[in-house]
Amino acid sequence: MSNDTSDFLRSMSIATSGLRAQAGRMRLISENIANADSTALTAGGEPYRRKIPTFTSALDRALDAKVVSLGRVRTDQSAFRVKNEPGNPAADPLGNVRYPNVNPLVEMTDMREAQRSYEANLNIISATRRMIQRTLDILRS
Repeated sequence: MSNDTSDFLRSMSIATSGLRAQAGRMRLISENIANADSTALTAGGEPYRRKIPTFTSALDRALDAKVVSLGRVRTDQSAFRVKNEPGNPAADPLGNVRYPNVNPLVEMTDMREAQRSYEANLNIISATRRMIQRTLDILRS
């Protein structure tokens, strides 16, 4: 395999790993947003906890390139939001209902950042494909 070919493959591999990692991040953010106003299933119970994605990098020995992947998903241990709603079935004996520790504004900001990273990786793949196509066109002529 020529050096140029391995460079193209390395570039595609790195960008593809970034796409997968950001897609996983967006899934977690979507789950957080979907559960932002949920309550516990039992009175006084614990509601949904915000999930936080982590990333890991590893060496792809076949391509001699560092790739990224979605790592362990952690749960945010910050305090829940509490509202006094005595009539709510999820209320504790004092009438307080705990809501998830999800701030939709923070989640939307994180989502936009993940989308931009996803798009950047997609642009790398598109540019690499165009370079490969141009190289093939030159070789054919």
